Amino acid sequence: MPNARATHFTRRGILAAGGALGLGAALAACGDDKDTSGGSGEETTAAASGPWTFKDDRGTTVKLDKVPSDIVAFTGVAAALFDYGIPVKGVFGPTRTTDGKADVQAGDMDISKVTVLGNAWDQFSVEKYAALAPQVLISTMFDGAGTLWYVPEASKDKIAKLAPSVGISVYDRQLTAPLQRMWELAESLGADMTAAKVTDAKKTFEAAATRLRAAAKAKPDIKVMAGSASQELFYVSGTNLSIDLEYFKALGVNFVEPSEKSKAVGGGWYESLSWENVDKHAADIIMMDDRSSTIQPADITEATWKKLPAVKAGQVIARSPEPILSYDKCTPLLTNLAEALENAKKVS
Repeated sequence: MPNARATHFTRRGILAAGGALGLGAALAACGDDKDTSGGSGEETTAAASGPWTFKDDRGTTVKLDKVPSDIVAFTGVAAALFDYGIPVKGVFGPTRTTDGKADVQAGDMDISKVTVLGNAWDQFSVEKYAALAPQVLISTMFDGAGTLWYVPEASKDKIAKLAPSVGISVYDRQLTAPLQRMWELAESLGADMTAAKVTDAKKTFEAAATRLRAAAKAKPDIKVMAGSASQELFYVSGTNLSIDLEYFKALGVNFVEPSEKSKAVGGGWYESLSWENVDKHAADIIMMDDRSSTIQPADITEATWKKLPAVKAGQVIARSPEPILSYDKCTPLLTNLAEALENAKKVS
C-alpha cells in the first residue's frame, strides 16, 4: 500500500500494493452511510477493567482511566478484533458492497450491528463519530509517517480532537509482525488469548506457514505474480513494502519483481501496465487483488489477459493486499498459495 495521502497522487492515482486501493474512490462507492448501532463482536471472556495503556507503532502511548469499550476502527481492524472477541461501535472503510452484503474486508462481522462512518475513500462522518462518544480510534498505517489509514486528510484534526488514536503499522515488514501487534492490542483490550479458539488458530497459521515453505522449496522455478486490475491498467506489485508478499518471499516463494525504476511512479509499490502490455512479465501463478475496489478475474474481458499462460492454465488465485490481522483470517492466505504451488505446472 503506498502513501495514499501523498499530495502528488490524484484520487484516481491512490493505488494499493499491486492494485487499485484508491480506485474505490474512482469507481462507484460501495454502499452508503446508513447509520446503525450496536456492537460487532462477542463479549470478551476476560475482564476489561482498570486503567489502560497501549504504545502503538508510531511510538505514541495512549493512556485511559479504563479499558476502552467504545471503540471505532478501520473495517479490517474491527474484523480482526472481532475474531478475538472484541466488539466495536463504529467502523470506517470498505464495509458494504453495492448489494448491501459484507465487504471482504469486514470478515465475519455482522455489519448490521455497527455504525458505518464511511464506506469508501474520503468518507468519514465526523458527526456520527462524535455521536458514538468514542474512547479510542484504531487504524492501520501504510507509510512510515504515521498516517492513519482511511482517516481523511481534510478532517483528521477534527477527528483527533474527539478521541486518542492507535496505529498498527502494516508498512515494510513481514506479516507476522502486525499479526503479533494486533494480538497484543486485543489482549490489552480484554481478549482471552488463552482461549482454545485463539491458540488453535495461531497453531494452524504456523502449520500453514510450514506447508507454504515446503511447497516453495519443492517448486523453486514457479514464478508468482501479484496483480490488480482496473478498467485502464494492470498493476504488478513488487514484494517490497507489502506485509503479505514480504512474508511469502521470506518463506521462499519466487515472485515476479518489477524494476525499481518501473515502480517509481507507484511510490515503490507497483508497476502499472497498459492492458496491451499485460504479458510483460512471465508468470506461472497470478495472485489477484480480491478487494471490492478492483476488477475481479472473472470480470476481466481483455483479450491479452485471457491469453496469459497462467490464466489459460487456470492458475489464478486471490490475494488480500490488506489482510485481516488475525491468525484465523491469515491462514487461508498461506494455504491457498501453498496449494497453488503444489498443483502448479510450469507454463511461462
